[in-house]
Amino acid sequence: MRLSDIMAHAGLSTYAEVALVIFLVAFLLIAVSVFAPSRKQEFDAASRMPLDDVHPQSPRGDAS
Repeated sequence: MRLSDIMAHAGLSTYAEVALVIFLVAFLLIAVSVFAPSRKQEFDAASRMPLDDVHPQSPRGDAS
């Protein structure tokens, strides 16, 4: 009996299917949150931040 026979009959394919479903749900939730119309203003402000000389901002975590 080979190891591939043992693994084929172990019934582990369910774990792979569950992991795939969890990944797809997480991916869809992240995609919806990124492309939500309510976040457009936040992303527009962040995209202009490197060129904004009137209101300079320090990077996150910079306490000074």
